[in-house]
Amino acid sequence: MLIAADGIALAGDVAPDAITTPGWVGVDAGVISEIGAGRPPRGAEVWADSVLAPGFVDLQINGIDEFDFAAVDANHAAAALERITDSGCTTCLPTLVTAPDAAYGPMLDAIAGSRHVEGAALRCHAAGAHLEGPFLGGAPGAHPIDLVRPVDLDALARWCDRHRDLVRLVTLAPEADPDLGATRALTERGITVAFGHTNATYDAVSAMIGAGASMATHLFNGMAAFHHRQPGPVGAALAHDAVTASLIADGIHVHPTAVRIAVRAKPKLALVSDAVAVDAATAGPVGFRRRAGGAAELTDGTLAGATLPIDGGVRNLVRWGVEPARALAMATSVPAEAIGLADRGRLALGFRADLVVLGRDDLRVRAVWIGGVRVR
Repeated sequence: MLIAADGIALAGDVAPDAITTPGWVGVDAGVISEIGAGRPPRGAEVWADSVLAPGFVDLQINGIDEFDFAAVDANHAAAALERITDSGCTTCLPTLVTAPDAAYGPMLDAIAGSRHVEGAALRCHAAGAHLEGPFLGGAPGAHPIDLVRPVDLDALARWCDRHRDLVRLVTLAPEADPDLGATRALTERGITVAFGHTNATYDAVSAMIGAGASMATHLFNGMAAFHHRQPGPVGAALAHDAVTASLIADGIHVHPTAVRIAVRAKPKLALVSDAVAVDAATAGPVGFRRRAGGAAELTDGTLAGATLPIDGGVRNLVRWGVEPARALAMATSVPAEAIGLADRGRLALGFRADLVVLGRDDLRVRAVWIGGVRVR
């Protein structure tokens, strides 16, 4: 099978002209077997006025429409993943916010079970789970404050052991892990550790990075603000080259100017949706309402997640002046690399043929392939 478009985002390239050249990919047995620039071979499926890119990778998504990943069984989780595919997202980490300890087992069971529901290969792939809590710090945001607590290594081990290789990303706060035992234990397991929901100092966050933390959860949100004498977690995320910072680009969580500053300052910047189940109006034990203009909020106005899918975030980035190729890399190669997914996120030989065709002018999803099979 050959797929061609008049713009192609090759291998996560962020050069300004990376998607101005026509190109094509060949797919065999679910992986990319050929790549070419220029006029496509005879027999290619040609998409005019379009851009061919890798499928999007969303490392933080709590739910969609009526499906809250914290309150569904395996079948409903699979339905959520199918719905997520509509946004061009082909890989994601269903995200679980702070909840009572007893809730984590069933929530993880549902995510793991979704991989075995009929048709799993033809919907967005749940590459693992993101535990965004309960071991958070002084900036809990919408997380239930009565459930936020210091690290419990036994509980963490139980959740990680429940399903092999399911827990892929854990957000911790330095305040909750003062001796960095959880950071080191998770890193030794090969689980990515992010710092977030924290008011910790720059030095405390830097120590956590030294112990193995390699991500920052939703830069600027759920963390102490940057100050020139107290750079805090924002400063640590921007200053440490090894850290990948995730970012919400719905235009509500972060001002476009702050987004542009982060893009200029930080090569390793990953777009996340932080989307919630807006029709269910829940994210685990958190109830919320729609905010005027988008996003979700608690009754006191505290932001409680986003309502914009990841493709909308890509469009916003471009609208705010980010080069299209960079915006696409933020939604593909950067997040894939951040959690060690070495087989996707790029248009490169041997990579999974998870592909999306976007309108060249509006960047709206026109078609989606997962493992070389068209699903949208």
